[in-house]
Amino acid sequence: MSNFPVYYEHIHTCSQTGARLGRVHTPHGSFMTPAFMPVGTQASVKGMSPEEVSDMGAGIILSNTYHLWLRPGSEIVAKACGLHSFMNWKGSILTDSGGFQVFSLAKPKDIVEEGVKFQSHIDGSRLFLTPEESMRIQNDLGADIIMAFDECCPYPAEYSYADRSQARTTRWLDRCIESHKRPDEQALFGIIQGSMYPDLRKKSAEAITARDLPGYAIGGISVGEPKELFLQMIDCTVPLMPEDKPRYLMGVGTPDYLIEGAVRGVDMFDCVLPTRMGRHGTILTDHGRKIIRDKRYAEDFGPMDPGCGCYACRNFSAAYVRHLIKANEMFGLRLCTYHNIYYLLNLMQRVRDAIANDCLGDWREEYYKNYYGNQD
Repeated sequence: MSNFPVYYEHIHTCSQTGARLGRVHTPHGSFMTPAFMPVGTQASVKGMSPEEVSDMGAGIILSNTYHLWLRPGSEIVAKACGLHSFMNWKGSILTDSGGFQVFSLAKPKDIVEEGVKFQSHIDGSRLFLTPEESMRIQNDLGADIIMAFDECCPYPAEYSYADRSQARTTRWLDRCIESHKRPDEQALFGIIQGSMYPDLRKKSAEAITARDLPGYAIGGISVGEPKELFLQMIDCTVPLMPEDKPRYLMGVGTPDYLIEGAVRGVDMFDCVLPTRMGRHGTILTDHGRKIIRDKRYAEDFGPMDPGCGCYACRNFSAAYVRHLIKANEMFGLRLCTYHNIYYLLNLMQRVRDAIANDCLGDWREEYYKNYYGNQD
């Protein structure tokens, strides 16, 4: 057992790839890893009920600190006895620090040692977010896993800026640790930065993991860099992360990136991709993306994805879903969203099965034969 409220249990290592199968234990249950976390930005996975997301197999979801800070306010969520009660989610929850949204709204000159100045995307009001305030908000929200406030570099970033940024992230982590008021109930994860520079990644990883925390994340990648650079950063960072703690790769959700992360020993992933694609009438399949709203599916009376066992594919045709989308019926976009979340959760189950059977390398090769070259 661990002294932390969240801890990692290793189950098996794939002899082909070194990928690891495990289980993360939290105050609100356990989930198997590698795991994809559906994103519920506003305390809701867009278009889905909590029961639907749970029934699909999700053991953990992610909610957004920045958005819930602005609406309805963390104090209101605290009065509702936290996010779990507020949104009626029985499983585990992770909240991000709000940093990524803030930095997308802030100018470089507004990022200072004390925190970040920025304008609200809702009403334009001037706001200031600090490590201490991020911790206060996340303590109010009551998630099982909370993230340290970090500085996420854009791509590309100059070396000197990236170095200053990762050093500031470490200093901010210390402030987060100091101001975290519920360490026995909520696990604080540190975030490794360093942009696209291997030596800075190493420097950041050494500093962040020197703080004894329940888990660690890789931040600042999947921000527009080429895939080769993305893989290089994972390759140089994961080996520097403790083997007995959960490893979280932030903001990753395409099937190939999930698989490549899992192969390299990552345990947790999140992304808005499945819900965002669903709202645009596009679905994920083993043969790539299918744009269901396209005319080619107007008379396709088979399921959207013939190989899928989800509720949408078992019960409705591609032609029907396309009709709903063209008629602006929200149920059509809900069905696409349902399929996409189910698809990624099921994909990770298949990855876990391949790890358990020591065949993830062979499985990945076979998967990519179908996935590449067959997209709409």
